[in-house]
Amino acid sequence: MSLDLDARQRAMLAEMGVRVWLPEPVPATPERSAAVPETIADKHDLTMGNGVKGQESTPRDRQPGAGEAVVTRAPVAPGTARAPQPAGIDGMDWTALRDTVAGCQACGLCQGRTQTVFGVGDTAAEWMVVGEAPGEQEDLQGEPFVGPSGQLLDNMLKAIGLSRLADAGGEGANGGSALRGVYIANVVKCRPPGNRNPHPDEVAKCDPYLARQVALVRPKIILAMGRFAVQSLLQTTEPIGKLRGQVHRYHGVPVIVTYHPAYLLRNLPEKAKAWADLCLAMDVAERGG
Repeated sequence: MSLDLDARQRAMLAEMGVRVWLPEPVPATPERSAAVPETIADKHDLTMGNGVKGQESTPRDRQPGAGEAVVTRAPVAPGTARAPQPAGIDGMDWTALRDTVAGCQACGLCQGRTQTVFGVGDTAAEWMVVGEAPGEQEDLQGEPFVGPSGQLLDNMLKAIGLSRLADAGGEGANGGSALRGVYIANVVKCRPPGNRNPHPDEVAKCDPYLARQVALVRPKIILAMGRFAVQSLLQTTEPIGKLRGQVHRYHGVPVIVTYHPAYLLRNLPEKAKAWADLCLAMDVAERGG
């Protein structure tokens, strides 16, 4: 839909509850002439989720006039950078990394979070679990995998002798046997509004933080749970069903793909497949990759 709207089109949008603000035209400059090809970044900033190009958010110091419509930016806008990403992430220790994540404003998700969700567990664990993005309870508690899906994950880990509460070498008895530690983190550190799926640019902003967490933990095995965790770690769009049962690699660390606990709660028969994935991960970890 063109943004050269006449009065009738504006009225129709207003009736539908769609508000449109049209910015003042910007004079062409030699640097941005028609001869200069549009970059990927330009296309990203100007494209709505429904394919309409040219929409911009309303400036804070300008309010729409009477009868004037305003089209807000598409859902991809929360990923728009608001502050430069800190330099030197790949050299940070745990304290510096946690503090950096807590103050991160690299994408729009910072506006709606209660707090960042950094990670939990044994920072020297042999096992690392990577999930997708925080939900409501994670956002409130500041810990990944809580609520029903977290309880299921804890039960799955306990079945193979692991616990987020245990230190390496293990406290916490399970039938008399010690539980080993595990480190748990999400790809995205802030809750997307309404628990929507994270956008690719939001995932990209958090990628350096996750990479540094993996480098600090130095796990023997990574369990990637859910589509966005898998896509981020493996840089693929292949569905989980096609990636299961194989040993993948992330910066040299073996990665086993499985379903997210929230998905398993909605699809109980798939738990058998998740158990098979855990068994494969145990085998890979025991033989050292």
